Amino acid sequence: MPYRAPVSEIRFVLDHVVGFGRVAATGTFAEATPETVEAILTEAGKMAEEVLAPLNRQGDLHPARLENGVVRTSPGFAEGFAAIARGGWLGMSADPEHGGMGLPTTLTMAVNEMIGSACLALQLNPLMTQGQIEALEAHASDELKALYLPKLISGEWTGTMNLTEPQAGSDVGALRTRAEPNGDGTYAITGQKIYISWGDNDFTENVCHLVLARLPEAAEGTKGISLFMVPKKLPDETGKAGVANSLKVVSLEHKLGLHGSPTAVMQYDGATGWLVGEPHKGMAAMFTMMNNARLGVGVQGLSIAEAAMQHAIGYALDRKQGRTAHEGGTILHHADVRRMVLSMKAHTFAARALAMDTAVSLDMAKATGEAGWKARAALLTPIAKAYGTDTGIEIASQGIQVHGGMGFVEETGAAQYARDVRVTAIYEGTNGIQAMDLVGRKMMDGGAAAFALMDEMAGTGHERLETALAELRALTEWLLEQDMQDRFAGAVPYLAAFARVLGASYHLRAAVADPARKPMADVAVSMLLPEATAEMAKARAGAAALYAVSDDVVAA
Repeated sequence: MPYRAPVSEIRFVLDHVVGFGRVAATGTFAEATPETVEAILTEAGKMAEEVLAPLNRQGDLHPARLENGVVRTSPGFAEGFAAIARGGWLGMSADPEHGGMGLPTTLTMAVNEMIGSACLALQLNPLMTQGQIEALEAHASDELKALYLPKLISGEWTGTMNLTEPQAGSDVGALRTRAEPNGDGTYAITGQKIYISWGDNDFTENVCHLVLARLPEAAEGTKGISLFMVPKKLPDETGKAGVANSLKVVSLEHKLGLHGSPTAVMQYDGATGWLVGEPHKGMAAMFTMMNNARLGVGVQGLSIAEAAMQHAIGYALDRKQGRTAHEGGTILHHADVRRMVLSMKAHTFAARALAMDTAVSLDMAKATGEAGWKARAALLTPIAKAYGTDTGIEIASQGIQVHGGMGFVEETGAAQYARDVRVTAIYEGTNGIQAMDLVGRKMMDGGAAAFALMDEMAGTGHERLETALAELRALTEWLLEQDMQDRFAGAVPYLAAFARVLGASYHLRAAVADPARKPMADVAVSMLLPEATAEMAKARAGAAALYAVSDDVVAA
């Protein structure tokens, strides 16, 4: 089934569920008029359907490869990236001073959803570049901004982020890459980085790497890390990509999915780099890019959820098998298939609303500077990342189930969604790390932001939602009284419960705005809130039982 960009559904969520009108009402984003939003979503949807979606299978069947040190990308990816760049989609939210559109992050995320549904392997490239743009805008010197931002925004150059090393994954502070001053304001970067998405390509003039490294005599751990811009080719005196820098792609990973996205092992041998931000403050600068990417990766999960759902529904509408509730009906009329499909729709809608709600909070924080919006965005980000990606994984799996035996056959395309989306729960901070962030850092305010969000959802008069909110509030109060180990033990189910309560709330808002959506909202609430109650019970279990099981028993 060909991918159809859900433009009207995205517009409904923006207008009637997450209150995007508040963003457009600010002076900062006054240009995001209804007419502009409609034009952007329509044009991006058309590009996703007609240009990018046909590339998805090509990337899977013809992976990026390394030939004599040169990365060769999948057929059609160069043209696909050119269409993204030509449309201005890379710099939608970037500063107009350097060629960006200055539009809300919410619209960028909406466009990214459609690009990701069409071809996730290619969408990783602009996602990395967008994150780098935001990091440079926030932390780079005026000279670096003037040189790099226009080219990143135009798509002449692309960006990556280099954090992980063989011995330093989630523990970024264990990195060993070194940065030695050259005496002329530049630094010699030496070390190896792994899992670098789109570490190279054959369709742009330059690839710009943001690399975490440690200066001489820097402190151990994350406090001693600095951030550097290390381009593949050194800019010449005119700002164009010049001679090659002292770095190379050592190899490309052989991955479960996302075959069209080259994931590189990068080697830096005294490569020339420029400091971004202050010395030893690299993690703060990199977190700007990482937080951008965390919401972006949550949207990637949503992207696959939408695409896999469309694929499964298309099959269910066509496939006839066995006796159904309707004479001559397709498998969509089997109760269990209908249950799976409606579950897909319930969770996909909730994940979209959550992602857009998070983006609205980010935009309102930027436009108003108000602490409440900043806290709301910070709280929602780990929930959106984890729930969006978990949803993508679950729906891709259910999509295979709807296809039955044909789902396990690669030619149907259902399996690719499951393979492509699986990594999203791992990168940009595993979903376990997102959950620990939620019950750790995000609860350092005594739960104020969480309780404020619960207050927003209250007062609907919907008995089941009000009951779930009371349970969630009580659980949050209980967690705040526990030590951190017990909090961490229940962090993942707590996040899952919070997401499902939010999801039910979004569905009920949709039903108020459009009564025709009430039957779907009723089904969604009946699915989401019981799951929330079960997850809350798991969250209260604590850590003691986990550690009462000896290592010998675990290993037996």
